[in-house]
Amino acid sequence: MLIPLGQLLLLGMFGLAGCMRVGPEFQPPGETWAERWTSPALEQSSRRGTDPDVRQWWKIFNDPVLDRLIAESDAHNANLKIAGLRVMQARAQLGIAQSARYPQVQQASADALYFNRRQSGGSNPQDSHFWQYSAGFDLGWELDFWGRFSRAIESSDAAWFAAQANYEDALVLLRAQVASTYFAVRTTEARLRVARENAEQQKRNFEITQRLFNSGQTAELDLQQARTQYLGTLSIIPSLEDQLQRTRNALMGLIGRPPGVFSELTSNEGLIPLVNQAVLQEVPAMLLTRRPDVRAAELDVASQSALIGVAQSDFYPSLTLLGSIVWSTDSLSGTSRSLDSVGGPSLRWNLFDHGRISNNVRVQDARLQQLIEVYREKVRQAAREADDAAYGLIKSLQREQILQQAQLAARRSLVLASTQYREGYSDFQRVLDAQRALLDQQDNYLLARSDAVNNLIDLYKALGGGWYSAQPKVDPATRKVMQERSDWGGLMDEPAVAAPALRQPDTVNEHE
Repeated sequence: MLIPLGQLLLLGMFGLAGCMRVGPEFQPPGETWAERWTSPALEQSSRRGTDPDVRQWWKIFNDPVLDRLIAESDAHNANLKIAGLRVMQARAQLGIAQSARYPQVQQASADALYFNRRQSGGSNPQDSHFWQYSAGFDLGWELDFWGRFSRAIESSDAAWFAAQANYEDALVLLRAQVASTYFAVRTTEARLRVARENAEQQKRNFEITQRLFNSGQTAELDLQQARTQYLGTLSIIPSLEDQLQRTRNALMGLIGRPPGVFSELTSNEGLIPLVNQAVLQEVPAMLLTRRPDVRAAELDVASQSALIGVAQSDFYPSLTLLGSIVWSTDSLSGTSRSLDSVGGPSLRWNLFDHGRISNNVRVQDARLQQLIEVYREKVRQAAREADDAAYGLIKSLQREQILQQAQLAARRSLVLASTQYREGYSDFQRVLDAQRALLDQQDNYLLARSDAVNNLIDLYKALGGGWYSAQPKVDPATRKVMQERSDWGGLMDEPAVAAPALRQPDTVNEHE
């Protein structure tokens, strides 16, 4: 007895309602130590507060130029745009997986065939020609008894949220890189200023020594030593200028500009801030596990866990409901027209696979365990980076304080050595030594301040600071181009959803 198409659909819905899912349920691969983790260095180098928000940690430097640069990088950085487009790609991939919930075959067909028959020989040769027409609709619906399709949706769902976490991780890295490169520009500007000031001072000493030598009041050795030191300091300047230009170009690349004039950097030139503590709103352990790359690693585990269920479903039979309606006729007179309705279940079961299915399950399970280890290593790496940056901040601040006193002492030594030389109480070598020491100590002091800034930036980056942005993941211009090229429907709209890493994997959101 043939089953009407409507009854087939009803039977399919009942079958889907009663299906079961094979495969493991996702268990978050949490590290128990990370829930209470802290370190003495981190406690010493940070304090609790509400301003600035860790999502906008660069505000701690109170530098409007840096604020504008980070805003521009958010809008124009190429790597960030690519990360945003990968979120759209993952969302579309989720839509493909969700389509398997519905009949996989829904095919309409129409045919028009021309027949021209010539029959020769025999007692009744004849020619005949006619058209034959047919139209049909075929339906095939594999029921999700074992969770093959729901597990695939679960995997794609987690992959979509992982893509969003990777986008946030790109934000964290970009903002830290912009800040580090910006302060590298400021450090090089300050070093260049110090080198030029010392070169000017040494040039004056060289000119004075040259006049004294020409008048016979000093030996040629003093002249040549003064000249050597002046030219040595002068040679540092082109190297620093080259370094400055390269760093500026790197900064312009981060904010999506080609190399050229960088007018924004004319203010605050050579200014290196000095901040001795990070401001955190939450305990380090919470910030650590909230790091976007840690969340992305956990979501990768969730996605792979569901794929084990997809592989295990191949052990079981597949039940497909088939239905077909075909109408046919021809152009010959006196022939009948037909309307055929066909429907029924189809069972397929691969009984002998010679280990293909079981080994595929093992492959998926091995991949899952690899991703669990990746997650655990990612958490350990995050803790290590935070502790290294915190300890580095403490020590670079200590070094900065020492070098600050050292450069003051070097400056005083130069004054005393110059005075004693003019009064005839010491030779010119002591003046040269004092000048060289002053340049070294000033340069080292600037580098120490730069180290402190970089360690503070690394600390915020290690704790996942800067992961949030209110801007859309695809900028309006790119969105318009893509929507003109392809029909994206509502997939580019920004959904207000939370990451599913801590939820049960059987509650999968619907995203059109």
